[in-house]
Amino acid sequence: MTVMRFAVALTLAACVAAPALAQTAPEAAPVAAVAAPAAAPSMTVVASGDTIETLKANGQFKTLLKALDRTNLTALIKAQKTVTVFAPTDAAFAALPAGEMDRLMKDPAALQGLLVYHLINTPIESAKLVGAKGPVNTVAGSGLVLDGSGEGLKANTANILVADVKTSSGVLFVVDAVLTPEGAAAAMAEPALDVPAGTTPTAP
Repeated sequence: MTVMRFAVALTLAACVAAPALAQTAPEAAPVAAVAAPAAAPSMTVVASGDTIETLKANGQFKTLLKALDRTNLTALIKAQKTVTVFAPTDAAFAALPAGEMDRLMKDPAALQGLLVYHLINTPIESAKLVGAKGPVNTVAGSGLVLDGSGEGLKANTANILVADVKTSSGVLFVVDAVLTPEGAAAAMAEPALDVPAGTTPTAP
């Protein structure tokens, strides 16, 4: 898929990325930072202008920023007002199989496909995820599973380390792993912990 088609997708929030995750529990107060498992490093991310500038200011997203530049997605994200970005840290990219990131950097089309899977074309609020589990469409066209049924929040099988960072170009969530459709399948195979029977999560 070309960059132009991604640009169109990013500008058609209501039509292209019809969300699929519904609130199944009463709204809680907005969460600025979600507690990560004990083994995960704590993080603080403060909004600093748009999403790209916020990532740059933090210093732990160099690989993501380089990949976005490589695929011409940086300017598209900066131009948005409502896109939700799930941002893997440098440590998350470093955990990929040996040589995988080098391979992707040499294949812009495959890299772009991976990156747009981390974009949702509507603002996501962590408070609406509490007690729910289900997929929401990404700009890549495949579902990303958001899970608030446990003690912390997850995107597929990755932990959400920081949530609800509102920037001038949308919302930023930090994840501790690179997200893939295969991870969504694994997440859906895991039983939801506290989601009421018969509910079908849908996006806010």
